Amino acid sequence: MIVVKIGGSEGLNYDLIADDLAALVKAEQPLILIHGGSSLTNKVSEQLGHPPEFVTSVSGYTSRRTDKRTMEIFQMVYCGQMNKSIVERLQMRGVNAVGLSGMDGRLWEGTRKAAIKVVQNGRRRVLRDDYTGKVEKVNLTLLTGLLDMGYLPVLTPPAISYEGEAINVDGDRAAAATAAAFNAEALIILSNVPGLLEKFPDESSLIRHIPAKKIDQFMSVAQDRMKKKVMGAQEALAQGIGRIVFADGRVENPISRALEGEGTVIGG
Repeated sequence: MIVVKIGGSEGLNYDLIADDLAALVKAEQPLILIHGGSSLTNKVSEQLGHPPEFVTSVSGYTSRRTDKRTMEIFQMVYCGQMNKSIVERLQMRGVNAVGLSGMDGRLWEGTRKAAIKVVQNGRRRVLRDDYTGKVEKVNLTLLTGLLDMGYLPVLTPPAISYEGEAINVDGDRAAAATAAAFNAEALIILSNVPGLLEKFPDESSLIRHIPAKKIDQFMSVAQDRMKKKVMGAQEALAQGIGRIVFADGRVENPISRALEGEGTVIGG
């Protein structure tokens, strides 16, 4: 089993990714696809008069402020336009893809955070009307059933809380949880850069290999969204995934190249 996560930033080539996915499915490679949609969500939020807001936790991680209206827009983009456009591309290539959110069938369950502590203008604040959380349970039975029937699951946040509320979860960490649930041989994370860059945005500074035991040392190198990707890799390693690859989603055969070692290989 290989779990592939497509980032939500601008610049990715979804047609080239779909071409590669179709070739892998034809070669009978078991796959689960997970995607984001952050860039388009930002644009739609602006257009709808509810501009995106980002907050920084006391531990230094930046995430989307998700109030009720933001969650509605989030679902429109992630579960609607992004998910169905990827499903359409795959169907056009003969892949019988099924697009689902983490809410559907309680695919991804977790606890909604009662409050989040953030730093704004140098001061600490506590936000209590935020709909965020973390994937704690993966519905392995449902996903295995889809795979056994020949479908390719195409999954996206949000997840569902134990109380039945939609919660915004980080897609990279959700991918790590999914890979761990399947004991996947690899987790491939595609973005609009060739991998983890030592001197962002200089693409010639690509870090090609990170030993599993040294990944903590590279958190300081990661910039912006890449911090969450490194966190996801840490969690995947902790849950027994032996190989994670940060790879370029702008090139031909991006997943196949990643499996051959192109990008930043973490672990084996």
